[in-house]
Amino acid sequence: MGTPATGEQHVLTLGDVTATVTELAAGLRRLRVGGVELVQDYPADALPSGGSGIVLVPWPNRVRDGRWTLDGEPQQLDLTEPSKGNASHGLLRNTPYRVTDRGESAVTLSAAVFPQHGWPFHLETSVRYSLTEDGLEVVHGVRNVGDAPAPVGIGCHPYLRVGDAPMRDLVVTVSGDRMLVTDERSLPVQEVDVEGTPQDLRRGASLADLRLDTAYTGLHAEDDRVRHRLSAPDGRTVELHADPAFAWAQVFTNDVYATDEGLIDAVAIEPMTCPPDALNSGEGLTWLQPEEQWIVDWGIRLLARPPAA
Repeated sequence: MGTPATGEQHVLTLGDVTATVTELAAGLRRLRVGGVELVQDYPADALPSGGSGIVLVPWPNRVRDGRWTLDGEPQQLDLTEPSKGNASHGLLRNTPYRVTDRGESAVTLSAAVFPQHGWPFHLETSVRYSLTEDGLEVVHGVRNVGDAPAPVGIGCHPYLRVGDAPMRDLVVTVSGDRMLVTDERSLPVQEVDVEGTPQDLRRGASLADLRLDTAYTGLHAEDDRVRHRLSAPDGRTVELHADPAFAWAQVFTNDVYATDEGLIDAVAIEPMTCPPDALNSGEGLTWLQPEEQWIVDWGIRLLARPPAA
């Protein structure tokens, strides 16, 4: 049997917590706590469905037309979302990551972003996945190894689930006071308050009828973490918590998520340090000086385990 399409599968274990991380795009393909699935998985021998679990560096989301300007000079990125004419989800989604540290319950993977079309910078990046007693912690590192300041955004694309509860039975909670209105190309048109809209997720909203591909900001921190939650009817809750540097969260309901059983409904909650099209707006970008390193983290945990049989 040959190597799967997503490369080497890094299987982590800690008690009854297990995870699988892929060589391709350092993707989080599986996370289970006490028999409860916390992320939607996909076949190891298929490309990540809908960008599932992949690392989004050096920017998350989209760049309009793949074009932006650096010091007055136009830059043209490769269009990786040709159907909408955008550069999408950074430059490492098709890149294999090398292992730089490995243990039974943790793995560190690294990859370089080399200068290329529309991106005249050189970055070294890493991501460390570490299991905890109730989930997973993820630490991202980016170092500018070039000779000029470089703009950086970081994100990740996990699809969350609460065991076998259907996505449309879940309640999603995101504390964002504001959201982006987008056009038909999923690009921002304006930022508006969520108050009074169906997309207001601050007090929890049923996913039964919501169709979302929405970026939220104005997130409220609890104990120096921003927290997003999915709750099942039986009370089980999966939380994605993040460093406040992840000032944006994209919520995406995907009804064409491919699994071994066929297409299902899935919901991504994507932590992002900057909004869509940040290379043009400049909002939320972190400019790293030569040899400067930036470290941010986020995690997923199960807040309530299933009742004992």
